[in-house]
Amino acid sequence: MTVLVTGVAGFIGMHVADVLMAAGRAVIGLDNMNDYYTVRLKQDRIAQLQAIHGGLFSFIACDFADNAALLAAVEGHAIESIIHLGAQAGVRYSLENPHAYVQSNLVGHVNMLELARHRQVRHMVYASSSSVYGGNDSLPFRVEDRADHPVSLYAATKKADELMSETYAHLYRTPQTGLRFFTVYGPWGRPDMAMWIFTKKILAGDPIPVFNHGKMQRDFTYIDDIVAGVIAAHDNPPPDDGAGKAGGSRSPHRVYNIGNHKPEELMRLIALLEEACGKEAIVDLLPMQPGDVHATYADISAISADLGFQPTTPIEAGVPKFVSWYRGYTDS
Repeated sequence: MTVLVTGVAGFIGMHVADVLMAAGRAVIGLDNMNDYYTVRLKQDRIAQLQAIHGGLFSFIACDFADNAALLAAVEGHAIESIIHLGAQAGVRYSLENPHAYVQSNLVGHVNMLELARHRQVRHMVYASSSSVYGGNDSLPFRVEDRADHPVSLYAATKKADELMSETYAHLYRTPQTGLRFFTVYGPWGRPDMAMWIFTKKILAGDPIPVFNHGKMQRDFTYIDDIVAGVIAAHDNPPPDDGAGKAGGSRSPHRVYNIGNHKPEELMRLIALLEEACGKEAIVDLLPMQPGDVHATYADISAISADLGFQPTTPIEAGVPKFVSWYRGYTDS
């Protein structure tokens, strides 16, 4: 089985590829290695995969939003399934650079759908986001909830991806699963995420920015739990009843929340970081940022019932693991 993983130099992509190859599956990894955050971290992730997995791993530097480059990159490679994790990430950055999101998250997603369609892959799993729920104040967030009031362009592109995937599943019977990720953290995480920013600043003795005066809740989900859910989804394509294009049947397309099902107060996270770092945080209380939401909380009943997904890592265990990795990686 050869799996195409996009965003393989990214946080989740690296871990998913690692687990796939540990199980003996060959991985073709694509990533454009952009400089949204330090390229060195992405290079180090790729080097780690190459060192551990050798011949099972083929890395190709490629921007999947460039369709000609994408087709050239995969030419001659047999692909059984796709895990499409590549995207322009970040809620706040979408306020500054909207065109990057349109290119990567919309144009790029269509390119991957076309590839999946023409290669007739067994299954395409793709990354959505809890951001699609926007200002929804009904907790926990359920997949059945309306998600048509996004509060950032990033969220709007992720919802658009879900709609385009539904169309392709209906028209071409391309099996797909969309995963709405909830605040993922852990070793090899992203420098633009709160866990990294807070840890770096606490260790350096710098103030940490705490928005909405700390009155925030997040469904922090440890990377190992996320990867287990991604692999379970990958290995269980949605069923297709075989009806024709106009048959009016349910499309082979599912969307799941994938989170910890336990929202945590932001100040609780900071307390755990202080304990793991052995240092008190200097807190800079700030107002709410545009595009942000007060709370995220995943209802995971659907993915639990269908795939047996059950997160096992509380933040009391996950936060020290991240801090330990961070200190080793940055020599802090």
